Amino acid sequence: MKISTKGRYGLTIMMALAKKHGEGPVSLKSIAKDYDLSEHYLEQLIAPLRNASLVKSVRGAYGGYMLAKDADKITAGDIIRVLEGPISPVEVLEDEEPAKRDLWIKIRDAVKDVLDNTTLDDLANYEDKGKQEYYMFYI
Repeated sequence: MKISTKGRYGLTIMMALAKKHGEGPVSLKSIAKDYDLSEHYLEQLIAPLRNASLVKSVRGAYGGYMLAKDADKITAGDIIRVLEGPISPVEVLEDEEPAKRDLWIKIRDAVKDVLDNTTLDDLANYEDKGKQEYYMFYI
């Protein structure tokens, strides 16, 4: 499963809002400036997040966006599903060999488990604890 820029930038928006939670609305312009992203692109991503009741908007001169609920009540899975669609790294075919079908289901469930057990609060308050090797997996 490959997360597109929609998912990546959506997580960036939500993490930025989580870090400012309780301080009032945050403008997309300030998020775009802080993370060197396109404000226009962020505007396209915020609409589905608002429609999914993950963020709420505040109009006016000091308006912007804020989380609709606490960061510990929103998961990475909630955000990714809104922006990327269903989490399914591999299409499971009914006529496939049972061993392979079971493997695809285990992979799907493992990805869902990680996304659904990682809260926005976890991401916003993450502290790097040292070196970690990065692997590139193509599924």
